[in-house]
Amino acid sequence: MADTTKKRSGAKGESRPEGVLELAAVGMEAEFQVEVDGQPARPEDVFGSPRNFMQGALMHRVGTSYHLPTGGAVYFDTGVIEVATPVIEIDRGCAARAGRSLWESILVLRDELDGWEQRTGHHVRLSGFSTHYNVSFELPRAEQGRSRTVRKLALLLSYILPVPVMLLATNPRSTGVGVRPRGDRIEVTVDFTPSASLMIATGTLIVGIVREVMAWPSFELDMLERMELPVIAGYTPMKHTSRKGWLARNDCYDRDPFQTDIDDAVWDTTDGRTLSLRSIAGLITKHFWHPIRRISDPWTFRLIGSVMRGRAPSLLDLDDRPAEYDDVGRLCTWDNLFPEDELSRSRYERVLIRAISGQKLWMHGRRYRPTGMRGWSAVVFRAEDDDSRHVFSIDYLLGHLRDWEQTATRGG
Repeated sequence: MADTTKKRSGAKGESRPEGVLELAAVGMEAEFQVEVDGQPARPEDVFGSPRNFMQGALMHRVGTSYHLPTGGAVYFDTGVIEVATPVIEIDRGCAARAGRSLWESILVLRDELDGWEQRTGHHVRLSGFSTHYNVSFELPRAEQGRSRTVRKLALLLSYILPVPVMLLATNPRSTGVGVRPRGDRIEVTVDFTPSASLMIATGTLIVGIVREVMAWPSFELDMLERMELPVIAGYTPMKHTSRKGWLARNDCYDRDPFQTDIDDAVWDTTDGRTLSLRSIAGLITKHFWHPIRRISDPWTFRLIGSVMRGRAPSLLDLDDRPAEYDDVGRLCTWDNLFPEDELSRSRYERVLIRAISGQKLWMHGRRYRPTGMRGWSAVVFRAEDDDSRHVFSIDYLLGHLRDWEQTATRGG
């Protein structure tokens, strides 16, 4: 059978390498620890595969990974259940779209576990473990050079991001904020946040800062002084505990920032000032105010400002982390903060949702049936006339999205 890969072409038929998206994109992942009948458990040991507790038709991805009807995916990863969003192109409101997609997937996961409980008589709880925020790094090699690599960008961001991220995403039991270079993207790792609005605010701040720093002429650490950004004296990030990258762990500071009142002015900075954690976070956020606003929805933009000014609570204001962490999907859930009539789905989302749902596509006089995914960047089809196999990039499919959606509306 034929195996053809279509890529969206540029001038003179040139195409991008397979797996490389044409549009800058973001994505989120959330990891959950599992408790069965009150005891910690490995999902691999309990379920074997997500297919063993999830009902209905699921599109297989790879290994124990399956696509969800939301466009995302669910899989097991060394003792945790992980949910990931599809890629979402960077545009105003992109972090809100990613947060909505993630929480919709969490609700699907929780509903499927509820059904498993009813069938088996066991009780399952999901405990929030971590959230990963991914931002694409598509700087051409010709524009990189020795001072503008993804590795140096991650190190530079490990001095900029941790304090404002602490205010939006961490709690008194947290231990660190990580920044990892992942080839074609930057990944920021932090505790799971049981508040969807704070998670979206965190993603918005991260995307705005990462994209702005990516445009700087250099990723060397001397840019911190050049840009007049406050850095806590004595702070140096450690190597990340998993994969390559850096971690702003609590013992990288003279005192534990997660256990120190965020309004106490006890932090000496390298420029000679003594500031509170909230003040440092506010100054960094203010420096990137315009790039954050460019990609933020209005509601989230106001929330970020309110937390930085102390008008809205941070989880670090609490004496302990809230109980919502320990029963995700029940004690904390998605309240439809961004309905589709107010914030539309991204185009990448719409392509992937169509593909995963199995909706057929009429293209070039032939009807194609989606049968699988190749990573996040391509969809595998079968042509109905001869059962030949075809692989089309999601960028190529964007040009046929309207026809795909109209065909589905007509019931074709």
